[in-house]
Order: sequence, then structure tokens, then C-alpha cells
Amino acid sequence: MNRIYKPLLAIALLFTFSCAEDYLDTVPTDAVSSESVFTTTNNAMIALNGIHRSMLLRYDSQGQAGEGAVMIMRDVMAEDLVMTTTGNGWYVSICRWLNHISENSGDVRFVWRFYYKIIGNANLIIENIDAAEGSQTEKDEIKGQALAYRAWAHFNLVQMFAERYDFNGSNSQMGVPIVLAPITEGAARNTVEEVYTQIHTDLDDAIALLDDINGRNAKSHLDVNVVSGIKARVLATQGRFAEAATFANTAREGYSLMSEDDLYAGFNNVENEEWIWGSHQVDDQQTYFASYFAYLSLNFSSTNIRNNPKAINSTLYGMISDSDYRKGLWDPNASDPALRDPFIDEMTLSSFAKIDYMNRKFLAQGNASSVGDVPYMRASEMYLLEAEALARSGSDAAAADLLFEFMQARDPEYTRSSNTGSALIEEIMIQRRIELWGEGFRFYDLKRLNLPLDRTGANHVESVINGKFTEEAGAWEWQWQIPRDELNANELMEQNPTN
Repeated sequence: MNRIYKPLLAIALLFTFSCAEDYLDTVPTDAVSSESVFTTTNNAMIALNGIHRSMLLRYDSQGQAGEGAVMIMRDVMAEDLVMTTTGNGWYVSICRWLNHISENSGDVRFVWRFYYKIIGNANLIIENIDAAEGSQTEKDEIKGQALAYRAWAHFNLVQMFAERYDFNGSNSQMGVPIVLAPITEGAARNTVEEVYTQIHTDLDDAIALLDDINGRNAKSHLDVNVVSGIKARVLATQGRFAEAATFANTAREGYSLMSEDDLYAGFNNVENEEWIWGSHQVDDQQTYFASYFAYLSLNFSSTNIRNNPKAINSTLYGMISDSDYRKGLWDPNASDPALRDPFIDEMTLSSFAKIDYMNRKFLAQGNASSVGDVPYMRASEMYLLEAEALARSGSDAAAADLLFEFMQARDPEYTRSSNTGSALIEEIMIQRRIELWGEGFRFYDLKRLNLPLDRTGANHVESVINGKFTEEAGAWEWQWQIPRDELNANELMEQNPTN
């Protein structure tokens, strides 16, 4: 455990379900003592900054670096991000659909505890901020962000550890425990419907508190745009598409789509005009091999990247128009020195493997530095989510207009789609897959829409995925197992079925 004052530890350990004490060390206690952490809004903001920072921290292993690691896990479980070799082993068992269905897996333990750690620390802020000394505006800003974090973390947990939200069902299936205060005993699993109801309560309360806040300290902080974007995601996952379109529109207000030049800048700068929410990683706090860019970038000289450059699904790549700026973010001829993009040789060392369809979308600070800002929400996601939601709610013309507006920033030769109905929805979803490649969305999209996994006919490597080319929609394997540590510590906890 890092430095932490025992009185704060005593409070933090009330937070839940066998989540160990090292997962609660996010308050920089060398800056403020635990006794005074919630006495003023200035000190409470330091506690909130601890949650912001926890999004980037390394946890039990170098493959478990906060939200960026979970984003990679979600994408390697789907079909669009291709692991080109087994490399040095990181994320291989996840992409084979093995780790997430093992209750003894360190990855399962990490994901469960990571999100509940955020919930626990948010609860400490929510419970104490009203009594802090400071202006009401400061209290509203801090409490609103904490409520949004609590909702966001519950949302991720219920998507991963529970059955999908059934658009037409009662959703009485087991969800995850709702935790709204520091507790001393483990809790039973709430239903999926109950979890989503609480998520909306927190998001609505957060929006009410943040709506009149002008500005924020950094894009790592949550404002009304970010919270509206989270709510749009939740509504889309519930099949409430007309409402989702409204909130996606609100989320992207004030944000522009990036230029062609910015598309090739490495997706590593939170100050990009399109980024709504992301983590900024400062140079002197890099996590080296425990970093999003240590596994996903083109150029950081880690064993994993040198041996296992990440590639796009070749079938999906074939759907990208030749006039689309994004087509150059992957190289279908990387294995051929005469044909590959010279930029790949410029940015990598001779020891790097060059494999067809490898990505150059993500760039680390350099071969010796894995520093890079991590994107959690961009305006492009909200454009495409709004277009999808409009199309799924029957507003084809409005959806086609919005898709055209988006595509004008990506493909100068794109013409307004004449598709309607399911064909228009499919066109939007293809653009979503291309645009958000590597940003952690595809597993969630497959699950929320009850679609099967299908890696056949593309460039997935048999020896890497160990024959895991397909998984039928709705199979038990779509649910992550509850970690064994949790089951041992919480007699009320029930495991997910395995058949």
C-alpha cells in the first residue's frame, strides 16, 4: 500500500465486498490529512482528483492500468481489433474468451474492484461534501462529478457482469450490487432494472448540479456534456433511442469534429477539439508498461507492441472508402517494405514486427515513452450514437442528415445516404466500428444489440484466438464471472450461471 493515513483508511475500508485497501489509496494524503479531507471544498476537490487519477493508475499488474486496460479488454473480446500474434501474452486469454469466465482470473478481480473502488470513493465524497466549508457552487461541482462517477461505474459493472438489458423484458435478472454508501457487509445483487434505475437517478442528479457550472478545470473532469453523453449511452443500451438521441445531441454541443491532420496526430492529446472527456497523462508520471499506449500504440518499444502490433479486422477495413481519411490509420501492406506506409518505418524501430492491417491510429510520446492521453468520449461517438438512435426510432431522414454531416469531416467524396430502415442502421454501425476502433466500445455494442461474435473470414489468427471465431448471441459466456474473492467474502453474492 502507498502512503495513507490510518483514519482515512478506516473510512475507506468500509467500502465494500472484499475490495482491498490498496484499491482505495487515491487521495494524495501527502497534500492533505485524512482528518481534514472533507472539511473544505478545496480539500474535497483533492479527493475528487484522486478518482480522476485512478483512471490511469496501474493496479495488480502492468496489464491492468485503469480504464484504458478495460477498454482494451472489451475490444480484444470483439471482432474488430485483431491480435496479430500472442506476443508476450498480455490480453491473449481475454481475446480467447477464457479469462473473463474464470472466477479466479486476476483480470476479473481487477475489473470488479476497479469500478467498485471508484464507487466507494465517490460515496465518501457524496456523503461528506454537503457539510464541507466552501461555496455552494463548489459543492455542486464536486458532488455532481462524484454522482456521475458512481453512475458510470455501476453502468460498466452491470454491462460486464450481468445479462444484457432486454428492451422488451422485465429485466429482473441478476445485476450487480448497488452501493450508495460506505458499508461494512457485502450486499446481494440487485436486478438489472434496479441498477439502471439507480444509474439514471444519479445521472439526473448530477446533471441538475452541473448544469449551471461554467467551465471545468480539465477534460479529465466531468461536466454536463460528459454526463449527458453517459446518459445517452445508458438510454441506448436500454433501447430508449429517442431519448438517447436527445442526450447525445446535448453531449456534443460546443465540440467540433477533428480535421484530417488531427486524425493522424496519434489520438493522444486530450486538448483535441473533438474530445469531450479523457485522461491527461503528464510526462513525469508515466506508467511505462502499464499504459494504454504500451499495448495499443504503433511506436512504444514494449515487447508486446514490437511483437504484437494491433490490427484492424480486414473485412471491416475493406468497408472503408478509398477517399475516407481514416483508411490511412491502418496499413494493409505493412509486411511489404516496398508498399507499406513510410510513416511506420519512421516511427518504429527495425525490431518491430510489421504485419498487414496494423494500426497507426494511436501514437505514444515516443519509442521510450508510453505517455499519451486516453480518450473516453469524443464528439464523433455522440454524432454516431445520435444518428443510430434516430434511425432506430424511425427518424430516417434526420439520421441520414446527421450521418452526412459526420461523414463530410471524414470522407470528402461521401454522398448523403439513400438507405432507410435496417440498411441505414447498418451503415451507421459500420461507421461507428471504424471510428471507435480501439476505444473500448465493440463488446458493449454486440452485447446491447444481442448480436453474435463473428471473427470468420478476416485476418484473425487461429493460434492467437485458439479457435474462438464465434459466439452465439445470448450465450452465458457474455457475462463475466463474479471473482472468487468476492464470493468468499460475501455470503449474499451469487455467481453467474455457466450454462
